[in-house]
Amino acid sequence: MREIEIGVNQCGQRLDKFLHKYMKEAPTSFLYKMLRKKNIKLNGKKADGKEKLVEGDVVTLYFSEETLEKFCGKQPPFAITDKCTSHVSLDVVYEDSHVVCINKPAGMLSQKAKESDVSLVEHFVAYAGSAEIGFTPGICNRLDRNTSGLVIGGKTLLGLQKMSELIHDRNVRKYYLAIVHGEMKSRGIVEGYLTKDEATNTVSVEPKERPGSSYIKTGYEALASDGNYTLVKVQLFTGKTHQIRSHLASISHPIVGDVKYGGKRTKAIRRQLLHAYELHFPELEAPFEGLSNGRVIAPVPKDFYGEEAIRRLMEHLESLRK
Repeated sequence: MREIEIGVNQCGQRLDKFLHKYMKEAPTSFLYKMLRKKNIKLNGKKADGKEKLVEGDVVTLYFSEETLEKFCGKQPPFAITDKCTSHVSLDVVYEDSHVVCINKPAGMLSQKAKESDVSLVEHFVAYAGSAEIGFTPGICNRLDRNTSGLVIGGKTLLGLQKMSELIHDRNVRKYYLAIVHGEMKSRGIVEGYLTKDEATNTVSVEPKERPGSSYIKTGYEALASDGNYTLVKVQLFTGKTHQIRSHLASISHPIVGDVKYGGKRTKAIRRQLLHAYELHFPELEAPFEGLSNGRVIAPVPKDFYGEEAIRRLMEHLESLRK
């Protein structure tokens, strides 16, 4: 027999979801059969698996240790390697007991692309602390590898669920900074339909919907221009793969350094100059009052100042903030 007391990082989820995480090798049919036969109880009573767990609940598993070892497995739910703790110091720009906002550097994957990768997820788990039974800290949004800026992480189940909900429902306003080729003088909103080519990992934007395409909407405001380059503030209304990069390219203003979508690189500029700069949060109740009606800003990385003309545009941005 084994008793498990539900903590803050396990509460808020259904019992059957928790059991799937705890006994990850057990078939679904087995778990429901054990619930029916009362070999799994919640607070000493029969349960059907639909109950929502609260902190302090006790789940009792009437199994032998051999059976538990078979279905729980011997490996921890999340492996933290030396690479996650020895070489990377995360740039944390906001933190409370549930949520962390990280300024991701360009060049770091948000999530693994292959098993051997070490991504922001692994670094964040190492930062937030070891994974617990039924819960692993995680990130709520992703950025392209060579896009820098704000990523939200959930340290607790409650934080992960709430931030993911806000992003899914588009209740967090997302603003980016980009430096594009050409002169832009105004502000506006562009819409279209994006289609992804899985073979080349690129997307295309068209004015009309076609099979397999997704609707996209992007707002932009020109902050400063020298005629050759323009510093643009971009609002992301929808969040699709390469949306900003492809949408700006589709109106003849590709992002500097973004060779995949028509931008040019130089010796000083080695990646697309796109930075997830600012997040605006709606009114929130406790325990998220620290973010309620607030905004989080990620400082612009140094590589945005890569050439003299671009440096002057960035200095203009700094003057606007003072």
